[in-house]
Amino acid sequence: KGAAASGGFAALLRRENLKPLLIGMSLMVFQQITGQPSVLYYATRIFQDAGFAAAESATAVSVVLGIFKLVMTGVAVFTVDVYGRRPLLLTGVAGMAAALFVLGSVKAPMLSVIALLLYVGCYQVSFGPVSWLIVGEVFPLAVRSSAIALASFANFGSNFLVSLALPTIQSALGAQATYAAFGVIALAALATIFAVVPETKGKSLEEIERMFK
Repeated sequence: KGAAASGGFAALLRRENLKPLLIGMSLMVFQQITGQPSVLYYATRIFQDAGFAAAESATAVSVVLGIFKLVMTGVAVFTVDVYGRRPLLLTGVAGMAAALFVLGSVKAPMLSVIALLLYVGCYQVSFGPVSWLIVGEVFPLAVRSSAIALASFANFGSNFLVSLALPTIQSALGAQATYAAFGVIALAALATIFAVVPETKGKSLEEIERMFK
């Protein structure tokens, strides 16, 4: 009974739980506010803005992106325990930032296609699967259910807000400035990951919990 009582939402504010909470919440929020899933939601518009005049061509590219996304997720699954969580996150988010800045600065259709493929590929080997993996690892057992629930709420809430705001932001700033803004946020995510996200590869849940005590 005592252990169960110690695992509520209030327990997340204890000193030993604050850093895991920061790690989990920041990953979940940055996963959404660095342009994904907005890039896929508006893939047709992105490719039309990049110079694809026919909606049919842009839609075909969207299908290709979906297949590519699945393939790159498989790459992440098979490499995350080889290279580790931090290297995949840092490399992937750096690639996302570079791709977003390219999307924000060029209008050449083929270069935009390459940049968007780079973005999707880097997302799928980093933020896509690895964020959820780390969220499942870093929280202490006593607060894990509450912490994962809160992190999931932050993830879907951020998703909703970005999807709601993106058309207005694009109308106000233009597509290219919007991508550049996402690129700046990706750089902030990269700095946060470098500063606070630990490597958990090869560690048991008990060993990870002791890292924060």
